[in-house]
Amino acid sequence: MTEAVERAHADLAPADLTLAHGELRDASTNRSRVAFDRNPRADREFFPDGVDPQTTVLRVERAGRVVGVINWFATHGTSMTNRNLLISSDNKGYAALHWEREVEGGDYLAPEPPGFVAAFAQTNAGDMSPNVGGRPGSGPTGDEFENTRIIGLRQYEAAASLLKQPGVPVRGGVDHRLTHVDLSATAVSAEFCGDGRAHRTRGPIGGAAALAGTDEGKGFAGFRQQRNPFWDALSAVLYRLAPGLRDAQAPKGMTLPGRLLNRLRPFIATRFPVQLLRVGPLYLIGIPGEVTIVAGLRLRRTVAELVGADLENVLVAGYSNGYFHYVTTPEEYEAQRYEGGSTLFGRWQLDALRQTAARLAVALRDGTPVERGTPEPGHSGRIRPAEDKTADGPSPGRVLTQPAPSYHPGEQAGVSFVAANPNNDLRRGRTYLTVESEVDGAWHTIADDGDWSTKFHWSRGQSTGPVVQITWDIPPGTTGPHRIRYHGDAKDPAGHVEPFTAASDVFVIG
Repeated sequence: MTEAVERAHADLAPADLTLAHGELRDASTNRSRVAFDRNPRADREFFPDGVDPQTTVLRVERAGRVVGVINWFATHGTSMTNRNLLISSDNKGYAALHWEREVEGGDYLAPEPPGFVAAFAQTNAGDMSPNVGGRPGSGPTGDEFENTRIIGLRQYEAAASLLKQPGVPVRGGVDHRLTHVDLSATAVSAEFCGDGRAHRTRGPIGGAAALAGTDEGKGFAGFRQQRNPFWDALSAVLYRLAPGLRDAQAPKGMTLPGRLLNRLRPFIATRFPVQLLRVGPLYLIGIPGEVTIVAGLRLRRTVAELVGADLENVLVAGYSNGYFHYVTTPEEYEAQRYEGGSTLFGRWQLDALRQTAARLAVALRDGTPVERGTPEPGHSGRIRPAEDKTADGPSPGRVLTQPAPSYHPGEQAGVSFVAANPNNDLRRGRTYLTVESEVDGAWHTIADDGDWSTKFHWSRGQSTGPVVQITWDIPPGTTGPHRIRYHGDAKDPAGHVEPFTAASDVFVIG
């Protein structure tokens, strides 16, 4: 990410920005409708289908040519289930790759900067699931890979359609405010609390409902969403002994007390950055967590009212600058579904964030500074890279299984190699594989490990040591000679890492 920022900074140039909004209603569903329905009628009526359908596009043009697009839409990146062991950027990643590579036809080896960049960003997706079939890996089909493609394609199509609209030119410059807030001890004024009384947040505690998992993926055995009799009864005793804890955390069935865990070693942060960013008429509320759509609506209304912006131009930018799990409304918190159990700082966490966002909004509006607060101390440690466990025998790169001599479009080509440990070099900005096509005696890369058509399966293997299997789903219209190359990095007994490249036999598509 740091390199991406550096490249963007080096690529600064005049550009025109345009903002447009639309709706997308078949790429999300509310996975916690029981909790959503506890909200007041005015909030529920704002989302009559229980989903946030707004899709927003910020278009970047240079000399009349679109060079970049940022889209915001609320749906979880969980079309892939927790059974998937491949690294995946899920439905939003597919949307971006489809636009950049399949539609724009980007050159994989093009010099920096790239010709077109598509970013599919997240907003208040806390209770928005892409599994429109209502269970993990379901919706609209029963295949999680196909679902990832379809839900990504729907987000792309909704965003691309907005480019056909004139949109609103973005004027007024860029500004922002950021502060760090200690969510374990925030005094929340009565102005921001729905019951008209002041309250206080408490230390982070994980709920039994959080350990149960969601409708998108199974959690730990013995835990359920909503009621967990043992943990609820134990917590009720503690609540009677500690009224302040009860006010902040009840009715959560408490299981993971953050303060106690932090005494053993840094485990759960308590101080987090909250940011407000303005790009012309667009306001982004940077929240380091997953915000439900009604919680997001309240944050958006708070900021919009103070800065005088249209509500559609105020978005929650979830997962920003850090991560503290979930944010629910106090009403949703009562239900203690997964999202409520994962709202670590309790019932008043949203109102503490609204209070903070209001302070940032006033400062941004009035052009005044804001106290940045105290950030969380750094707790990063060093992880030793895994040793290369290649057994005595064939060296990495040797082909174990060659592809067939020929294929037809629509079939899958595959090859397996003796492998090195991928952790020897993460090949950042490069690739573990390439699919190459021969044209006029020269080989050209047509796909790499970022493409939807390729998969890179690594396993420990047996007699040969680690094995990598590379597959490629051959696109329609493909013809001619092709080969698959594996790019790895082998570690010798002394710990030195050397890159290598191996290639399959040539196969013909026709």
